[in-house]
Amino acid sequence: MKRREFLTSSMSAALLAAIAPTFVSTRALAAETVKLGVMIPQSGPAGLFGPSCKNCTEMAVEEINKSGGILGKQVEVFYADAGGSPSDALKNAVRLYKGEKVDAFIGMHDSAVRGALTNLFKGEVPYIYTPIYEGGECAEGTYVLGETPAQQLAPVIPWLAKNNKVSKWYLIGNDYNWPRDSNAAAKEYIKAAGGEVVGEEYLPFSADNFDSSLAKIKASGADAVLITLVGGASVSFNRAFANFGLDKQALRLGTLIEENTLAGIGAENAARLYSSSGYFQNINSPKAAAFAERYYEKFGSDAPALNALGESCYDGVYLFKALANEAKGVAAEKIASASEGASFSSPRGNMTLTKGHVDKDIYLAEAVDGRFRVVETFENVPSGSTCS
Repeated sequence: MKRREFLTSSMSAALLAAIAPTFVSTRALAAETVKLGVMIPQSGPAGLFGPSCKNCTEMAVEEINKSGGILGKQVEVFYADAGGSPSDALKNAVRLYKGEKVDAFIGMHDSAVRGALTNLFKGEVPYIYTPIYEGGECAEGTYVLGETPAQQLAPVIPWLAKNNKVSKWYLIGNDYNWPRDSNAAAKEYIKAAGGEVVGEEYLPFSADNFDSSLAKIKASGADAVLITLVGGASVSFNRAFANFGLDKQALRLGTLIEENTLAGIGAENAARLYSSSGYFQNINSPKAAAFAERYYEKFGSDAPALNALGESCYDGVYLFKALANEAKGVAAEKIASASEGASFSSPRGNMTLTKGHVDKDIYLAEAVDGRFRVVETFENVPSGSTCS
């Protein structure tokens, strides 16, 4: 057993014994409800994504409740912060799990927290994990909506090699499993495209000075940089990158650079900046356009920008509805038996669960005048999941 797994498993057991029920409901609904625990970052490096996640969750719940709810019951939401350490997230999850006795969890948070929660749940409560991640999650009762490296990088790296003539890659990310595992996959895609990795480094979440990293990138001769920094760290790095003049030497590719991060970076600092994702708020489809219109009508023109991470929470609620309908219940074992092939309609298109993951269209977008402009679409890209 890995040290992280041992620690999170031990913490889970201790928390179950020690934490008394705490009620954190945002509103009181009828007694007969379906209870959803929603774990989103309300603090920490990923806190930037929290407001749009909450908005999109509220939209989905409101729509579903107006249409009759799930299995004839209204949906009640219980939010908890997942932006801190895995141990802090565990405490919050236990309050919902053992205190509020939620029927299912939806999680939009980092992979370290996901590992802690799968150790806590042990397949006994449905758990829908929505953000992009490193792939390979096959825990019982866990259903993944997010993009994997096989989707975000496998088709994109050769496209950039061909169309932008890049071959020397520098990899920089925060120091935890999502960047490290994503970059392990990226190295294979870079090699297959005829390129090479000329530098690789991982920084703590607290990093706020990137001078040393930028000097290394310049000296490496890199003509492309793959960024797996989170939230505020990504904003600060990309600003410094442009101020250092490196945008003239190398293009940038981010797999977690969405609309709010781009706004923080600023149009003036985003030359030759690309992002790979399964969703952007301006993708050209009637479903996406209708979703964006409803979002800004509900929350106003100054609402947190729509983005892939926020929208994934909307999808998470609808996936749970689809799973419950297929299972004709919300018990974990019923949902597990009925999960394969469960499908629902999303702003991204029709989504179908296969081996606990979802194949999907992937968009490569370039930052232009402070917004993302899709330059290539890769249709129905497999997740690369090998879960049975």
